Amino acid sequence: MVARIFKPSKTAMQSGKARTVYWQLEFEPDAPRQVEPLMGWTSSTDMKSQVRLRFPTSEEAVAYCERHGIPYQVMETHEPERKGMAYSDNFAFRRQGLWTH
Repeated sequence: MVARIFKPSKTAMQSGKARTVYWQLEFEPDAPRQVEPLMGWTSSTDMKSQVRLRFPTSEEAVAYCERHGIPYQVMETHEPERKGMAYSDNFAFRRQGLWTH
């Protein structure tokens, strides 16, 4: 069973960076999920899919996997480029392009 080590990205529903500071270790599922016919619940027989470990750095997560003999795969993060812009920049004379409603 391969473990994925990644840094969770910010969801579209939040403006802050909560829960994106730590690196997370999750296991790839061994068995597919099954729909229970009576109630329609989705279930799985794989207990390792419920395990999520958090580490301050990716190096600590890699060290944990190597110490316990777990094969791992590190997913690199990509930080979005943020442009600092003030509201008054919408009305500046140096603005590129037309501003229309």
